Amino acid sequence: MHVACGDITDVQIEDNYLNINVKEGMLYNILTEGKRELESALRWQGLDLKIKVNLIQSNMSEQEEDIKKLKSLLGDKLTVIGGN
Repeated sequence: MHVACGDITDVQIEDNYLNINVKEGMLYNILTEGKRELESALRWQGLDLKIKVNLIQSNMSEQEEDIKKLKSLLGDKLTVIGGN
């Protein structure tokens, strides 16, 4: 669960809910299945919040998403051949 949550940055707290927005279906499934454990971990930290996981649809292909992420990590050191 810790590994699954490590890259999540798109979150908001609203009306006693921790809204987690994810773009990957696999991550969505992991978080949805582990919702009870996440809520328990939050309560242990003194936060009485419910978890709501939202799957955000992207207009980019998985390949385009991967390239975008790699470009943000590697910058000018990345050369993409045959892609965007």
